Amino acid sequence: MPADPLHSAGTPQRSTTSQPTSGSGASAIEVRRSSRRRRTVSAYREGDRTVVLIPARMSEAEEQRWVSVMLDKLAAQESKRVLGDTELSERAQRLSAQYFDGRARPASVRWVTNQNTRWGSCTPSEGSIRLSHRLQGMPEYVVDYVLLHELAHLLVPGHGPRFWRLLESYPRTERAKGYLEGVVAADRLPHLPGVRGE
Repeated sequence: MPADPLHSAGTPQRSTTSQPTSGSGASAIEVRRSSRRRRTVSAYREGDRTVVLIPARMSEAEEQRWVSVMLDKLAAQESKRVLGDTELSERAQRLSAQYFDGRARPASVRWVTNQNTRWGSCTPSEGSIRLSHRLQGMPEYVVDYVLLHELAHLLVPGHGPRFWRLLESYPRTERAKGYLEGVVAADRLPHLPGVRGE
């Protein structure tokens, strides 16, 4: 998102910077409070930071809630841009470096259209990772979780305790799993004809 013109016109009353609590994809979150801003909240990426602009009168609890909302909105907007196989591979390398000290080194990472019952798959002997095209358009943290899940299989083939310990380092594991479970549950709901048009 571009910088807010109100923000650039005046000096914010207070600005705080913190490390993200939920794996937002940025290394830091800066909250800028402004007495000129009355009700609107906006956010944008600035280098490796996420800047959230809020009214000065907001309480700390409102600030925390709005930061979370705006991080999710930014992630949703960014995930609408479909990553190509090259970008997906680069993303896998970054995630491996960040969460697994670069130990998981896939030979190939690509989207596939023939996985309708799985979100991703990995063949450790070949070092290949495949993600279902159904993930395209889902929030960034969900795609990152599936990538990390498959990267972890390059280090630990099964789903035992060692495998899940590897994924504990990703702060949005439970949230991403919940999101994917919700998608699966929604797909199983009966779709009654005519209900959507009403």
